[in-house]
Amino acid sequence: MAWITVKQARDAASIGRQVEVRGWVRTRRDSKGGFSFIELNDGSCLSNLQIIADQSLENYESVIRSLSVGSSIVATGEIKPSQGKGQATELVADAVRLIGAAPPDYPLQKKRHSFEKLREWAHLRPRTNSFGAVTRVRNQLASSVHQFFQQEGFYYVHTPIITASDCEGAGQMFRVTTLPLDNVPKRDGQVDFSRDFFHQATYLTVSGQLEAEIFACALSRCYTFGPTFRAENSNTTRHLAEFWMIEPEAAFFDLSDNMQLAEQFVKRLLADTLHHCAEDMQFFDQRIQPGLLAALELVLNKPFEHMSYTEAVEVLIRSGQSFEFPVEWGQDLQAEHERYLTEQHVQGPLILHDYPKTIKPFYMRCNDDDRTVAAMDVLVPHVGEIIGGSQREERLDVLQQRMEEMGLDQQEYWWYLDLRRFGSVPHSGFGLGFERAAQWITGMGNIRDCIPFPRTPGWAEF
Repeated sequence: MAWITVKQARDAASIGRQVEVRGWVRTRRDSKGGFSFIELNDGSCLSNLQIIADQSLENYESVIRSLSVGSSIVATGEIKPSQGKGQATELVADAVRLIGAAPPDYPLQKKRHSFEKLREWAHLRPRTNSFGAVTRVRNQLASSVHQFFQQEGFYYVHTPIITASDCEGAGQMFRVTTLPLDNVPKRDGQVDFSRDFFHQATYLTVSGQLEAEIFACALSRCYTFGPTFRAENSNTTRHLAEFWMIEPEAAFFDLSDNMQLAEQFVKRLLADTLHHCAEDMQFFDQRIQPGLLAALELVLNKPFEHMSYTEAVEVLIRSGQSFEFPVEWGQDLQAEHERYLTEQHVQGPLILHDYPKTIKPFYMRCNDDDRTVAAMDVLVPHVGEIIGGSQREERLDVLQQRMEEMGLDQQEYWWYLDLRRFGSVPHSGFGLGFERAAQWITGMGNIRDCIPFPRTPGWAEF
């Protein structure tokens, strides 16, 4: 007898098959007619499978009528057309076997719990509709990431989690050490890192970009997709201390090529998710963020407009809008500015480019005006920035000057500078925070609910 998933069992093509299904009880309702309705879910889809267990089953009184929410069971029987509404099929059981009982204090009863409360039960929350749907969407997004870049000729590269380099130059990094914290060895009043495991100061990475550039300057196209960390004491709904980043890097790409790749990438993520996760996306549209599907389809179907940072500042100043943060050339744009540009000015997705060099990292290519760099941000309605990227500075002398201006020790980046000494080429790339993308696509209000085990200031449970 075939063991199939609930998703497969709910397909009309399964009607008439003798099958076995396995999963967890969502509800059980006993009928006066001498049978029970069991709603079973195994995580393969949002919807449950209705199992009809007749009183003639030998364990009907001893097991089936006492099945509680959360119990795991195995049911065998025939898939038949459903007599009820909202489902095409149901399973008429010829046997139901209890695998693991759930006592009455099982937390996920019919009472609705807040997302905040569910974070305390990270071991159980994937069984809820919301987090099961988030997980399936994350899975599809991850699959689409790899499929897209593989089809575009990019090679998947694993960049280090432990690094001695600060890619962003911001210093918000977690230190990695085996030194005894109660008796830190020192030399000349400073921590003696020569006695540490790696014989130097090391950190959890904030980005794999710099290492990805190494491979782009040899294999032409590569991408990273892995965990990154930022020790930023932020408790907003859009920040995590541990998150996953997707960072493609391509040799011989200029900023225009980079913007085109970013647009194609975003549209691919949307198209695949809307197609393969239709039921889950309907759930998010109906229960989490009404109007979500229409907003995503707008981004999918509308060409991305392009606008320079300078033009954007002029638009914002002329808008007459009252913003919490003043608009001034040379200042970074805030989410409220980005949302005005996408939701009211262009009414769709937008790529801003050529930002002031004073607000961007050292590695971005300086433009001829010596005021701006060849940077870009991809903005979408209701969210703001979803992707940030740039053309990289390939000229050795200009890069060294930028590092000097920002107070960076060039000795720590000797290998990065070598890429500009030996066969330097123009190259570009961008970064997409995976959880930020999942939050946008699912409409979830808090990014902590878009990752299985959130890591935030003061919280590292599970």
